[in-house]
Amino acid sequence: MAGRDPRADILDDDPFKQRPKVHRVHARQSNDGTLHFELNGNQGLNPLLTQFMGLQPNKPAAMHTGGIWHFSEEEKKHLRLATAAFTLALGFMWVGGLGALLSTSLSSWIIQLLLAMPVMLLAVGPAFLLHEIGHKIIAKKNGCWAEFRADPSGLRFGLFLSFFLGFLFMAPGAVMVAGVVTRRQNGHIAVAGPLVNFGLFLLGIPIWGVILGLTGAFDATLPADATGYLYGGTLIWQQMLIDAGVFWIGANLVLGLFNMIPWGPLDGAKVKDWNENVFYGVISVFAILAISYFMGVWKPIELLEMIANFF
Repeated sequence: MAGRDPRADILDDDPFKQRPKVHRVHARQSNDGTLHFELNGNQGLNPLLTQFMGLQPNKPAAMHTGGIWHFSEEEKKHLRLATAAFTLALGFMWVGGLGALLSTSLSSWIIQLLLAMPVMLLAVGPAFLLHEIGHKIIAKKNGCWAEFRADPSGLRFGLFLSFFLGFLFMAPGAVMVAGVVTRRQNGHIAVAGPLVNFGLFLLGIPIWGVILGLTGAFDATLPADATGYLYGGTLIWQQMLIDAGVFWIGANLVLGLFNMIPWGPLDGAKVKDWNENVFYGVISVFAILAISYFMGVWKPIELLEMIANFF
């Protein structure tokens, strides 16, 4: 007996299956050229909330022309907003938030914050930005509309948390995708982000090792009691470079592992829905590297210093 044609899921859900093989997006185009899309009739909900509920948000998508690397002005604005808020939140986390401010002078706290922010932007910014761009590029290669949209409430929550508690948990936004894709294509789009982070992790070790070697960052005698990047009125730029390299490696591992969790809107749920072998393979690699890192089996700073010694 012939099975159900999977293309029929575009028109109607299979009553005998909970997971259609084709992910449906209902779309309509208004007279002004705007494409409105929705899935399963979710209306009136915050986009980030619907993602964490495992639903697809409604999102007006202005149609545009351009190549696969096209970024609309609206998308650029959202990327800048999310990057700036993310960098500020990382700076708050690095200086210890409000608790550290109460134990030191305001001027010293602000100076350390301003010095930490460029380090965090250089080290962690690419992990976040290129992860999202990875999703976008693969989605567009599969014929979808895809643009990043920041979530203001998620940004505000992350900023408040890092400022008051010195701890960062932020949902800065996500790449919104409109189109009709198969489970396989949806899995490719989802796994692209973590794979970008894995690539940045691998490339970061030799690249930062060379940078630190050529600049002689490890050759400098750093004060043992220094707690920031300014000591006795002297800028410790060597420590800034070393931290940037270490944070680059750690951030890509943590971001990749976190997004592979098979829950809600995270990439892992979509990858597991597509191919469990790929899911377990990718998350295992991230988990082994991350756990061994936090257990002290290997240390990024030691790897970077070993490479730097060749220069």
